[in-house]
Amino acid sequence: MAKEIRTEITIQAKREKVWAILTDFENYPNWNPFITFIEGKAEEGRQITVRIAPPGGKTMTFKPTIITRTENRELKWLGTVLFKGLFDGEHTFELKDNAYGTVTFIQGEQFRGIFTGLFNPEKTIKGFNEMNNKLKELAEKEEYNR
Repeated sequence: MAKEIRTEITIQAKREKVWAILTDFENYPNWNPFITFIEGKAEEGRQITVRIAPPGGKTMTFKPTIITRTENRELKWLGTVLFKGLFDGEHTFELKDNAYGTVTFIQGEQFRGIFTGLFNPEKTIKGFNEMNNKLKELAEKEEYNR
């Protein structure tokens, strides 16, 4: 069984600037209402620690592994609950260049495993959208520099 969430937003900024914000994990507590903490390096094969706070939901901490890092384009990690196959989530941040100095930020997650049917994605979707809006706000500010 599988479920998928996909959100996107257009940002008036260069892809490199948005990427710099996304990979500046230390700064997440200062701006990100959904992913409130990330510790570790955004490098393929590295395990990171992630804390999420879905709106109206329970804060959760987990330790996914970075499975894809394509500079200025895509960051993807895979997390599991207890062990692989129970409830796994493959989280993706993707940046697509548009015309006229904009970028489309796509945030998605594919959930798989035997407990996926019990998962209601409503709060997670709200959290994705809140994060997307804050990312847009931050990236469109002139003064943001990493």
